[in-house]
Amino acid sequence: MHTPPPSTDHEPDTFDVIIVGCGPTGAMLAAELRLHGIRVLVLETETGPTSFVRIVGLHIRSIELLAMRGLLDRVAPHARQRPAAGFFAAIDKPAPTGLDTAHPYLLGIPQPVIVRLLEEHATDLGARVQHGVAVTGVEPDDDGVTVTLDDGRCMRSRYLVGCDGARSTVRKQLGIAFDGQPAQTQTLMGEMEAGVAPDEIAAAMRRIGQGDRRWWLRPVGVGLYSVVVPAEGVTDRATPPTLEDVRRQLRAVAGTDFGVHSPRWLSRFGDATLLAERFRVGRVLLAGDAAHIHPPLGGQGLNLGVQDAFNLGWKLAAHIRGWAPVTLLDTYQAERRPVAADVLDNTRAQMALQGSEPGAQAMRRLVSELMDFDAVNRHLIAKITAIDIRYDFGDGPDLLGRRLPDLTTKQGRLYGLLHRGRGLLLDRTGRLGVGAWSDRVDYLPDPAAELNAACVLLRPDGHVAWIGDDQDDLDEQLARWFGQPNQP
Repeated sequence: MHTPPPSTDHEPDTFDVIIVGCGPTGAMLAAELRLHGIRVLVLETETGPTSFVRIVGLHIRSIELLAMRGLLDRVAPHARQRPAAGFFAAIDKPAPTGLDTAHPYLLGIPQPVIVRLLEEHATDLGARVQHGVAVTGVEPDDDGVTVTLDDGRCMRSRYLVGCDGARSTVRKQLGIAFDGQPAQTQTLMGEMEAGVAPDEIAAAMRRIGQGDRRWWLRPVGVGLYSVVVPAEGVTDRATPPTLEDVRRQLRAVAGTDFGVHSPRWLSRFGDATLLAERFRVGRVLLAGDAAHIHPPLGGQGLNLGVQDAFNLGWKLAAHIRGWAPVTLLDTYQAERRPVAADVLDNTRAQMALQGSEPGAQAMRRLVSELMDFDAVNRHLIAKITAIDIRYDFGDGPDLLGRRLPDLTTKQGRLYGLLHRGRGLLLDRTGRLGVGAWSDRVDYLPDPAAELNAACVLLRPDGHVAWIGDDQDDLDEQLARWFGQPNQP
């Protein structure tokens, strides 16, 4: 594993970046920063692994990002692979054809496991993580940020990133508006066994489940079912539901509780869709659920946060290292906030298709019919799995601003060349080069590369920053994304 050199910018007891929250977003961001030698401290309220064992899904784009950093082989043995299908509003359609990826599947993994693996990755790279500490105060100034902890200690860093969830202390301390629609309804969910035979459950679902998509029992293993049922009223999400809550609500909507018992986990979620007005205030930034929350339909939340971290990590590191163009850090909000807004929109649409009223059911039937067209199915799955994202880098070919799939090169798979978190020039002509940017950008001449272009410049997050065959034009884009070159 690549281990970066330690930062030498500050005294040993100071930090370049403090990250609040060591969930998937915070842990991934810490690792991305450590690839560039940034001194990172992660503060986490929880003292140890949670007993909450909800299964989360890693979508295609997140799987690709894991492959880019050499993490996929570490994560995959702990996950269950299933087809990339049935994500949009839980409409049961087969996986679409023609997805432009080497990883056309979902990985289901227990949330504590992916958190542990990402935290281990960060600490392997040299990040420091402190558990059992809560942030109570955040005071930014022109030179850095002072963080006050619940034990009375104060810490200092050059930058602070709030990855501390929907109730983010960092966001509240900065007074950043969290706008949108607060929760109107809540839903209970979990995995548990049932005391009724599978064929009886299937028959009951066909009989009484028609027309009401707000609840279901779906097999997820031998004798084990995923259960989703409307909650009674709106309760603090931090209040865990009980098995009796689930039984009572099943009886209310289905007339029977199916004899459910022995829950593996239980949770509740609401239909709130909220987006932070800003993702950055000076030296403080937000990522993950601290910046955006939405219903879990489509399973996009964890993925959206991890992808925030990939977008932010190299940019913040470049700023701290001193070679970032002046506007580079601003592109984090410019690129990621519209992506988050789009996720909020598509989850609102999915929620509308879950309703039991005749209008909602008519819309659901129409969308289901449209998804029989492979192009429509592929479009919706690409949206849910985030492989359709195109950042606005200006006018240019359609590939500009999009991620490049994991194609084959003369040195193996493309993503294997991105493990160090650097840029990459993939050159089919053999005539170009990265010159004095070689400390930040790798170069691979490969006439046989599977490209529909002469050359492409990739950012560390795998998005195409430039396409062409002219060195002067390339140098302009190298300066745009990777700053001024080193002087000889």
